[in-house]
Amino acid sequence: MAGLALYGDLSSTLASTAQIELRHRLESVKILPPRGSNDPLLYGAITAAAVATVETQAPQRKRCFTMAITATDGRDRGQPSSWSAAVDALAAGRSIDLSSGDLVYLDDAGYPERRLLIVSAGNVDAMAGGYLERCDTTPVEDPAQAWNALTIGAYTELATVQASAGSMWRPLAPAGDLSPWSSTSLTFSAPWPLKPDVVFEGGNIAHDGNGQHSDRFAELQLLTTHHDLMQRAFTLTCMTSAACAQAARFAAIIVAEYRDLWPETVRALTVHSAQWTTAMKAHLQGDSRKRSRERLIRRYGFGVPNLEKALRSANDALTLIVQGTIRPFNDGKMREMHVHELPWPTEVLESLGEAPVTLRVTLSYFIEPNPGRRGWKTRHRYCSHGLRFAVKLPTDDIEQFRKSMNHRALAEDESKPDNASDSMDWYLGEQARNRGSIHSDYWNGTAADLAAKGAIGIYPVSGWWKDLPKRDRSEKGVRYSLVVSIETPTSDVDIWSPVATQVGVPLESSVEL
Repeated sequence: MAGLALYGDLSSTLASTAQIELRHRLESVKILPPRGSNDPLLYGAITAAAVATVETQAPQRKRCFTMAITATDGRDRGQPSSWSAAVDALAAGRSIDLSSGDLVYLDDAGYPERRLLIVSAGNVDAMAGGYLERCDTTPVEDPAQAWNALTIGAYTELATVQASAGSMWRPLAPAGDLSPWSSTSLTFSAPWPLKPDVVFEGGNIAHDGNGQHSDRFAELQLLTTHHDLMQRAFTLTCMTSAACAQAARFAAIIVAEYRDLWPETVRALTVHSAQWTTAMKAHLQGDSRKRSRERLIRRYGFGVPNLEKALRSANDALTLIVQGTIRPFNDGKMREMHVHELPWPTEVLESLGEAPVTLRVTLSYFIEPNPGRRGWKTRHRYCSHGLRFAVKLPTDDIEQFRKSMNHRALAEDESKPDNASDSMDWYLGEQARNRGSIHSDYWNGTAADLAAKGAIGIYPVSGWWKDLPKRDRSEKGVRYSLVVSIETPTSDVDIWSPVATQVGVPLESSVEL
């Protein structure tokens, strides 16, 4: 795991003559005992102690926490466990005591430091056959259902078995599809989060066409460093643990490049940069139903992240980031909503007229889990608050837009669908995307329509803070990260420079977020 977190897959790294520059380091804490196993009731407390161990050594150091260990017990169609609730609390910056088996907060004052926790989805018994069906019916393992965690599944591009292995063996998963090792959230109940969030390379296995499977082929695994360098330099690895380590590297590179980004933003950029492969999208087979698209996410997350896309904007692809703080409730009532009138390439978009463009929006925030287990059966009682985004309709002015957001907030609070929204114009729509605490969606339309959409709103929806005003921490504010990007189909259109001029970025500088 350490080798992948530092270098990525060494197969490609060793084939290159380029110099390797490391801008991140590793820390590790052992959470498994020398003998036996930990008490399941203490999983959360042990995880919290591991986090505290490294933080007390160097409190000012920026970190991404990675955990490639999961448990098969406690999974109930996506419902929280004491362990996943501890992960959620740690991400939200809370200090916790789980020694009694319950979630108890130790701190109620101050403004907590948030943490990015990256967790593997957990593995499938890939040798049993049935491939996608088995992956689809094996739910992600505890604590990977945590709302605030960046949960990592596995896909594979390793789909070639050398001829010397014999003609009978061939890869089980096709290139670009789900790794045979990866679990999913297709069996989760509808209210719970869409997991995994993204997928990284996790390797493949081979089969002989007669029911026999094998994981012994090196070309279907990742190359990494061996834990005992005195014995040998390299070894092979695979599964969602390997994918998780690569995700940690991805996040660490973002943090090293942009030191002021919040953990919520790093998570947002990772998801926002992801795309489904051709093999993944082929499973839709022309099915345009939003329910089928939701199933796509529950299997593959939002796809495979692209580091260059997460770090840079190009002339034909503009990315904007907002890091904001909102106070959701006051005395059991909705309190604030935010409207961001973004720097927008209006003239360029208008000049493109009916040309197709893509708008993508990702909203990331961390909820606080309800310490009381009785609220864990419904999502509004488990999470402290929810946030939603809305994009202004081309025909609305700002005042009309504010009124429509207020209507949406009230509609969701009363569990009533909002038929007046433009949800049908989005790839997922509000019903599918509003799971968990990260929401990402695409809008495809004409450049002329997008030119008039340059405002995005953030508004709160119900949570246990609203139900329990005496325990509401809204006054301290809750953070959110909003990532917005525009893409045009041609590279000869410059939508970046007009926005750079509006925000005061020198045009001769490198094209950065």
